Amino acid sequence: MTETWDPADAGVLTLPSGLLVRGRGLRRPLPDGALPTFGVYLLGKEPAPVAWESRWVRWPDFRLPTDRQRAREVFGEALARAATDRVEVACGGGIGRTGTALACLAVLDGVPADQAVAFVRRAYYHRAVETPWQQRFVRRFDALV
Repeated sequence: MTETWDPADAGVLTLPSGLLVRGRGLRRPLPDGALPTFGVYLLGKEPAPVAWESRWVRWPDFRLPTDRQRAREVFGEALARAATDRVEVACGGGIGRTGTALACLAVLDGVPADQAVAFVRRAYYHRAVETPWQQRFVRRFDALV
């Protein structure tokens, strides 16, 4: 069993169940402290290799995932792994795509879809989920579940 994140660490979101997931921007250096043990990377092109297990969801900046069902499957895996792993969700800036994915994880964890964006903006970053279509994607995410 791996230790999970410290809830006080930068970018760590505490979900209603108590599971912890870290969001971050890949254009910034890795934060000090423990490394992820599982990563979900939301980029338009394949990310650089990392030293931990990871999944890539093709997701161009300011848009939506190109394969929504794959995104849903990867988010489900990330949520399940957050019980025992240090799960990181990241895009270029750590705001739009990352915030959207964190809001989807919140939906999977029991937050009503129409409240998930507000939850992530309160608990992760006040500007998370940048575009109207990202907000709509979260509101409709439970239809993919």
